[in-house]
Amino acid sequence: MRHNPVFDLTDPDEIRRLIGENPWATIVSPTSNGLVASHYPVLVDDTRDELAIVSHVGRPDERLHEWGEHEVLVIIQGPHGYISPGWYDPSPAVPTWNFVTAHLYGVPEMLPTDENLRVLEQLVDHFEDPMPEPRRMRGTLENSAYADRISAGTVGFRLPVTRFTAKLKMSQNRDEATQRRIVSELEGSGPYASPELAREVRLANPEVFGA
Repeated sequence: MRHNPVFDLTDPDEIRRLIGENPWATIVSPTSNGLVASHYPVLVDDTRDELAIVSHVGRPDERLHEWGEHEVLVIIQGPHGYISPGWYDPSPAVPTWNFVTAHLYGVPEMLPTDENLRVLEQLVDHFEDPMPEPRRMRGTLENSAYADRISAGTVGFRLPVTRFTAKLKMSQNRDEATQRRIVSELEGSGPYASPELAREVRLANPEVFGA
């Protein structure tokens, strides 16, 4: 990503929040056969003090990615959207795009079968918890047997993040009046309205919108 200190995101806790709220990740590997990309949900590994993520891939993705042989790039994309120059003042302006994204780097560690099952259960629970009647991977004997069969086709992994680069571009370089107009438009009913993006603009500019 282009270096711009105004928009640099360096707080690991904010990266954890970004992953927690936007768990659908793109995994890119520079393999001996060229670039390979896959898409999987990921979770922050809360058992580690350092930043790490866990998930699984479906076989044979672990071989296609040459898992464990080299560093991989995991891309996390948060809320993003078009910002019209009509939301600025009347002087000449060009449109832009607000976004938050993180690039995580590390070498994946493949998990043993029992830990893979635990991570799969965590993934299911994470997404089922908000449901009115959550379905658990091992909620019944029938489910448990089915989960054991399905999990055999997956490979769990942990990615200790050795480094990351992240950008949070949420109109921090605009004056207060412009920031307020942008939030108003994003919270409105226009073609580029986005409450999620408006929330991020608010969070990124606490001196204007409060902590």
